[in-house]
This record gives sequence, structure tokens and C-alpha cells, in this order.
Amino acid sequence: MQPLLEVKDLKKYFPITKGLLGRATGYVKAVESINFTLLEGETLGIVGESGSGKSTLGRTIMRLLDPTEGSIIFQGQDISHLSRQKLRSSRKNMQMVFQDPYSSLNQRMTIGQLLDEPLSIHTNESRKNRMEKVAELLEIVGLNPEVIHRYPHEFSGGQRQRIGIARALAINPKLIIADEPVSALDVSIQSQIINLLMDLQEKFQLSYLFIAHDLSVVKHISDRIGVMYMGQMMELAPKNELFHEPLHPYTQSLLSAIPKMDPEAKRERILLKGDLPDAANLPNGCPFHTRCPMATSICKEIKPAYQELKAGHYVACHLYDAKYKEQFAE
Repeated sequence: MQPLLEVKDLKKYFPITKGLLGRATGYVKAVESINFTLLEGETLGIVGESGSGKSTLGRTIMRLLDPTEGSIIFQGQDISHLSRQKLRSSRKNMQMVFQDPYSSLNQRMTIGQLLDEPLSIHTNESRKNRMEKVAELLEIVGLNPEVIHRYPHEFSGGQRQRIGIARALAINPKLIIADEPVSALDVSIQSQIINLLMDLQEKFQLSYLFIAHDLSVVKHISDRIGVMYMGQMMELAPKNELFHEPLHPYTQSLLSAIPKMDPEAKRERILLKGDLPDAANLPNGCPFHTRCPMATSICKEIKPAYQELKAGHYVACHLYDAKYKEQFAE
């Protein structure tokens, strides 16, 4: 089955410039050699701490940022180096829902204008037909069509996010990249938005790249989950396998921090020690070795290979490399 999206060795570096001439003296490696595929109708969750490169990954796939290296293959076409004009046809099938539903909406435009804009750009429909589509979109996301003349500041955070979702749906995309779409919302509203996204996925056969830092939210909506650290993918697996049999020490520490519903339940919290590396000056070897409780000398010298240990379960850790297992057994 042909993947809807295929990311190969994707890198995104930001130059560090100094002096009047703005010469690059180094690079922040925000995304480093990321590989994954996404099937039609599937949700891939991406998790990690703040600064792990999750949002940069999403924006680079959308081509809001130009990749430094690597390939982004969407619907069988490599879009990683397409011009802005040629990219427009692909943009119809991939849209983004942003974290902050206030700043992502133009405050000077009414809701009707916000939802009509993508329709007027990407379709040849008459204004009457577009307005009918706008009303339909509002009903789909649970809002009254009569609000089309109101402005974003007149809505609550949850309602604004529904408007953002409606805007993303306007031109019938195949892929939606959701960049922490519920992190700015109250907990009571988060579940409503997550359930809405899941209902829309079933109704319109959408694929999601769902970016978040809340593991419980990601588990609820995702089919597979990828764990990022300092711009690199540490582990990727089906969600149930990741939660029941996490392989990477970083994944294990993240899962140990999830609160338990039962206050009397015993929990072995894995506390990470050491300093977070500087993204502009990453250490040699595994980027996690400065905080990893299992790290040995080999972790400080050689970067672990990102390998598939079993069907669909990938990990980048020397613990599972046959060449170095003896070091960890000592």
C-alpha cells in the first residue's frame, strides 16, 4: 500500500549568525535525519519535551519552512524542493491546525471571510456556493452558521480552535498536521476537540500527524507514536506496544511521569539527571547520553543506528545493538 506521506532523512538546520555580514558560525539542528511513513486514514502521534523539534518537523513537512536536506514525498510526489507556485496544488491536500487558536486567525477578518479565503483561492465556485460551504463547515465542527459575521475575539478558545479546524477542512484535504491543537485549551475542552478530530477523521477519511507533549492525549487519538528528543527520533511503534513495552530509556522515563488514576497505585518514577544538551552544540554519540541512566562509554562516542527491532517498532539505542550488548551486561 502506497503511503500518503513518506519522510526520508529529513533535516532542518537554523544558522547561527554573527557580525555585520551575518556569517553563519554554527547551526541549530532542530530536525536531524527523521524517517517515517503515514498511511491514509492513520494518525501518527509525535511526542517529546519542549524544544525536541516536534513543531519544526510539522512546519517543515508543510513546507512553511524549507528543509535543509532529505525528502518529503506526499501522494507519491517529492514536494521537498518544489517552488511556491508548484506547491499550491499539493497544499490543497495538506493543511495545518495550529497550537494557538487566537494568533492563527486573522483578527481583522470575520469568520465567514476566514473560511471563504481558502475556497476563493483553491476553487472556482461562485460566492453563493462558497457561503453555503462555509455554513456547512461551521455545522460540521459544532458551531452555529449564524456566527459568520462575528470576529475571532468574540469566541472562546475552544470555539476558535473549532474555527481553525473548519478552515483546515475547507478544501477537503487528505492530511492534517495538528500542532499541539489542545495544549492551549482547558482540560474540559480538550476532550471535546479530540473527539471532534476523531469523528472528522472517520467521516472524511483524514490522516493526521498529531503533535503534542501530553502522552495520554496522544495515546487516545493515535495509531502509532514517535518519540523525539533533540531533533531526533528515539523510538517509533504502535501505540499499545509503545505503552506496554517501551524500549528506549527516554520513552520509559516519559511514560513513568504519566499520573495514575489510582492514588494508591505504586509507580516507579524514572527521574532524569544531568543537563539538557545545547541544540547548537550537540554532544557526540547519542544525544540522550548526558541524561540517560543506562549510558556507557560507547553512547558518548558513537551515534546509535535507528533500526527496526520488530515489525513496526523502531528504536535508536545501543542497548539493542548486538555489537554493543556486552557493555550493558557488565
